Amino acid sequence: MTLFALIRHMPTAWNAAGRLQGGEDVPVDSARAPEWQVPPELAHFRWLTSPLRRARDTARLLGIPEPVIEPRLSEMRWGKWEGKTLTELRDRLGAEMVVAEAAGLDLRPPDGESPREVQARLRPLLAEIAQSGRPTAAVTHKGVIRAVLALATGWDMRDKPPHRLDWSAAHLFRLDENGEPSIARLNVALERM
Repeated sequence: MTLFALIRHMPTAWNAAGRLQGGEDVPVDSARAPEWQVPPELAHFRWLTSPLRRARDTARLLGIPEPVIEPRLSEMRWGKWEGKTLTELRDRLGAEMVVAEAAGLDLRPPDGESPREVQARLRPLLAEIAQSGRPTAAVTHKGVIRAVLALATGWDMRDKPPHRLDWSAAHLFRLDENGEPSIARLNVALERM
């Protein structure tokens, strides 16, 4: 078994406004950036980061030296819905949005990507990490962490997640020899500086 830890990027102005960020390259809001550091139990891990600026900013603020940029860790693409809030979309799309949200893993925004497609792009990465046998951690996005949680638990994303995730914590998974994840420990507190 190989350990794989995931940390969501620090807050952005779009997070504060409730906007879907997806592939938009929004920076961390320095006024809202908490003073965190990597928990000691993850200090010896190899580090990866999404190429999006908010993840790279977070890696830098966490003091992670030279993480490897990994495109497969990018946020789910929300297509034409990027920049919108869920409230705006629900008001504008009505019943169409109800149907879209009920699709769970197959929710696919126009010109976007579904959580199932995110899982498909993550699977080869998970297998590579498992084959390396090296404990690995990544700074990534909510959609990516939810996709891994769904793989680990069988959650179809139609209802609430089977576990409450703290987005200011690390989430630790075990990868079997094929890269299939299971939960090791969720909500590992990030250290305050």
